[in-house]
Amino acid sequence: MTLPVVFLLALAAAGLVWAGRRRSALAVFLVALILTAGIGCGPVAGWLVGSLQGGYPAEPGTDWGARSAIILLGGGTERVAGSGTPETAALAYGRLAKALELYVTCKRHGGECFILASGGDPLKHGESEASVYGSQLARLGVPEADLLLEQKSLNTWQNAQLSARLLMQRPADRVFLVSSGIHLRRSTLYFAHFGVHATPVRADYVTAATSPLPLAYNLLLADLAIHEYSGLLQYHIYQLFGWNVVAKGAGAM
Repeated sequence: MTLPVVFLLALAAAGLVWAGRRRSALAVFLVALILTAGIGCGPVAGWLVGSLQGGYPAEPGTDWGARSAIILLGGGTERVAGSGTPETAALAYGRLAKALELYVTCKRHGGECFILASGGDPLKHGESEASVYGSQLARLGVPEADLLLEQKSLNTWQNAQLSARLLMQRPADRVFLVSSGIHLRRSTLYFAHFGVHATPVRADYVTAATSPLPLAYNLLLADLAIHEYSGLLQYHIYQLFGWNVVAKGAGAM
């Protein structure tokens, strides 16, 4: 998102030069330069991701309920070259590891708990994220009886809506929501909309790199953060105009 904006600003500057409006072209060029430096060199990207992640713990404490649900939100899959077999995406490993850690901790405290893996197959890899993650969790020792798979959702909103339906069938008195730090604000908002008031647990934390030259990594972080802020803004706009699904109960259509 950031690179196309910078590119369009550069084109606008070139067009202004061609039209003979050199002062306006210089102003637009300076905006593009400041935007590129501010994001690519770290300050703006760092502020954007830091504001999203603040206040979310990596450890939820030891207040386990009689039955606890650990919701693992999908973070993508990758299709292995040659075999075409879908595997857990690199960015999703932290989420999977954190969900497993919570599950093991819950069991050590003598609690009853299960993992709800939520994620369909938005990239058309032939297997849902939930299925891929579930298989890996099973190989790591999680019994099939403690795995619940939601395999139809294609985005965070559907993660919340469809997971809420499953929790109506298998209720829990404590719900933990595991996702990346920058994704938690939006995901907890969506889940709350469908009646699931979960304890957010941060699976990872990202920071921008400080550099004298713009870095693609910082531009990526900024794009991820802007995507999150856009989702939050869209939710509140839809709520204002009554366009969101009216959640009459958990999992309402």
